[in-house]
Amino acid sequence: MSFNALVVTRDEEGRTAATVSHITEDDLPPGDVLVAVEYSTVNYKDGLCIGSGGGLVKTWPHVPGIDFAGTVERSDHPDYRPGDKVVLTGWRVGEIHWGGHAQKARVRGDWLVPLPEGLTTRQAMAVGTAGLTAMLAIDALEAHGLAPGNGPVLVTGAAGGVGSVAVALLAAMGHEVAAVTGRPETEAYLRELGATTIVPRADIAETVKRPLESETWAGCVDAVGGAMLARVLGQMKYGASVAAVGLAGGAGLPATVIPFILRGVNLLGIDSVMQPRPNRIRAWNRIAELLPLDRLDAMIHPATLADLPELGAAILKGEVRGRVVVDVNA
Repeated sequence: MSFNALVVTRDEEGRTAATVSHITEDDLPPGDVLVAVEYSTVNYKDGLCIGSGGGLVKTWPHVPGIDFAGTVERSDHPDYRPGDKVVLTGWRVGEIHWGGHAQKARVRGDWLVPLPEGLTTRQAMAVGTAGLTAMLAIDALEAHGLAPGNGPVLVTGAAGGVGSVAVALLAAMGHEVAAVTGRPETEAYLRELGATTIVPRADIAETVKRPLESETWAGCVDAVGGAMLARVLGQMKYGASVAAVGLAGGAGLPATVIPFILRGVNLLGIDSVMQPRPNRIRAWNRIAELLPLDRLDAMIHPATLADLPELGAAILKGEVRGRVVVDVNA
């Protein structure tokens, strides 16, 4: 029996196309758990796979979708049985393995985590990879001393997926949150999520000659990288940390070592793709406990498989706000 999937193909001349097509279970890659997918999302990596010449795709045809949530249909894995609700993020699913932009997915059970109590599959995908990354970043900042009352916490790229969830989580945990955005029209949205201060991107986007500025931020979740990250490092309070989760502003870091040596600033790299399973489960449970669901609902933009080619192009241009939740069965 066939089902729908977004299939990306490439012709002999290197041109790619992404179309909703019918495939069968026989087409799916090997794995010990078959999941009836209910919801997926759109992430920057999905945009690279859907458009941009195929981006991260290694073999063709390909089904993108780096995360999904749904119900186990069949399982040869000891931890799962039919009817279990599960979530998948990372493990290069949607990149080198077929992903969640389909009504069914077959994956390794070790890549799955149980759906946290208190979350629906739709809410789990409103969180998705971006939200898991945000929680892992906050966990790392806390492990290096961040606590409510230390001072304002900066979130760059705040209107994006990681930034939106980071703002909501930090605010719910009692932090004063400063949100950086280059889109003035997102100010009301960010304040609704809990941001107390809006920082225009232009005010912080370029490096300055001084390696140190006034000590301003008690912590930072940075989704931008590049010149903005270099600038932020010089504004951190003594002993404060920056959790680096993205590179929308570039992979280069035009900074000096002075903030690290004279202020004891920490730069923490956050990876969610290969994160060990126990850390994932702990982070998902914290999300279910801490994230205000009304704020989560404010982030959601519904979509279908047919919308994905357009959304894939939009996210690469920075034109997607909040969290796109894809109902693969709509």
